[in-house]
Amino acid sequence: MPSESEPTAPVVLSAAQRMAILKALGEPRRLEIVERLSQADHSSACTDLRACMPIAPATLSHHLKELETAGLVHITREGKYAHLTLRRDIWQAFLADLQKI
Repeated sequence: MPSESEPTAPVVLSAAQRMAILKALGEPRRLEIVERLSQADHSSACTDLRACMPIAPATLSHHLKELETAGLVHITREGKYAHLTLRRDIWQAFLADLQKI
C-alpha cells in the first residue's frame, strides 16, 4: 500500500470488485467493522475492535478476511497481532461508483 505522501492514480473498480464490496457490506457485522474503522485516525488493533464488539475471535477473523478480500481493509500483521486500516482509496472509489447510478 502506498504511503499517504506518495501521489496515487485514481482507483477504478471493476464490476467484480464492486460486487465483492457489496457482498461484503451485505453482512451487518462487516458494515459495523467498516464504520468503526472509518472513525479511526490510524490503524486499529484487532484486539481493540474485538473489545468493542461482542463477537468470537474466529467470527471476527472470518469477517475481516471477507473485507480484506473485497479490498476494503488492509491488515498488517506483527507477530500475533493484527492492525487494521480502512482502505479509504477503495472506499472513495466505491462511493463514487455508487453516485453514478
